[in-house]
Amino acid sequence: MPDTTTPMRTIEWDYENNTIIMIDQTLLPREYKIIACNTIDSLCEAIKSLRVRGAPALGAAGGFGVALGAFRSNASSLDDLLEDIQTAGENITATRPTAVNLSWGVKRVIRAVEDARNIKEARMFALDEAKAIADEDVEKNMQLGEHGAVLLEDGDTVMTHCNAGRLACVDWGTALGVIRSARAQGKDIKVISCETRPLNQGSRITTWELMEDRIPVTLITDSMSGAVMRKGMVDKVIVGADRITQDAVFNKIGTYTHSVIAKEHRIPFYVAAPVSTFDFEHLEDEIEIELRKPEELKFFGSHQIAPLDVEVYNPAFDATPMENVTALITENGVFYPPFLIDEVKIEI
Repeated sequence: MPDTTTPMRTIEWDYENNTIIMIDQTLLPREYKIIACNTIDSLCEAIKSLRVRGAPALGAAGGFGVALGAFRSNASSLDDLLEDIQTAGENITATRPTAVNLSWGVKRVIRAVEDARNIKEARMFALDEAKAIADEDVEKNMQLGEHGAVLLEDGDTVMTHCNAGRLACVDWGTALGVIRSARAQGKDIKVISCETRPLNQGSRITTWELMEDRIPVTLITDSMSGAVMRKGMVDKVIVGADRITQDAVFNKIGTYTHSVIAKEHRIPFYVAAPVSTFDFEHLEDEIEIELRKPEELKFFGSHQIAPLDVEVYNPAFDATPMENVTALITENGVFYPPFLIDEVKIEI
């Protein structure tokens, strides 16, 4: 087990080699390994295979990816380099269509590069902006955590789904960041973590993070959430988000089910996300839901658990209607319905 008293950020820039380095999340909890992405293709593979995942972390990946494209470009003119990074950005964005932070990070760095006067300056601008995205993510998550911690009472048990911790961000976390902040204030907070099938980010990553931080956590199957809420074992539910539109929260598949059960049992259902995750220009029906490979349901690791020819429906995300959301927790504060773009202070 690595020394996590001074943990590496989820994703960073290696200045010595001008590459992206990241924690390979597919290996957790068995192995903690740092990998490097030297090319746009290797970054795209890392994003598709969920070696790096989580909306805020993907924002940083998008930004660093544009910088990587700038450094790997063999362009002899600024115009050619701008064309190369535009292509790189399009390829990166196409890997995960539902999570808005990925395209947000790509677009932000491309905009910064447009002010460059030469290739050297373009590379410098790209890397500076990507680094700013990463640094801001940590700062905003700390602010978000402070705002959200007010909602938690000493002795609360919080249920969460998927992983919205520091490994889903550059550091600290969103949903788990709220819990970390509450613990830092001296509150006794316990966590119930849903396993989050089919890729088990909750059991593999969330429980690992919380145990590293010595935060009490109990693992349950996704289908147990109704039973534990009915038994009064849950005081609040906090989840992250991959995109928030005017009318819905897009998060890991299964989130909607938890919101319905929480509403039935009058348990507050909070969504913790930075404002970069907001997309108030669109409605639920306009968003493409990523469909993942059938093999994720037909196999558990290397073990076959379903007939090979069975038809599979495997969406990565679902949409939770805003009427099921008690409040949105952001770095700008906690907001209650109705959620208005001016109130939430989204920068577009």
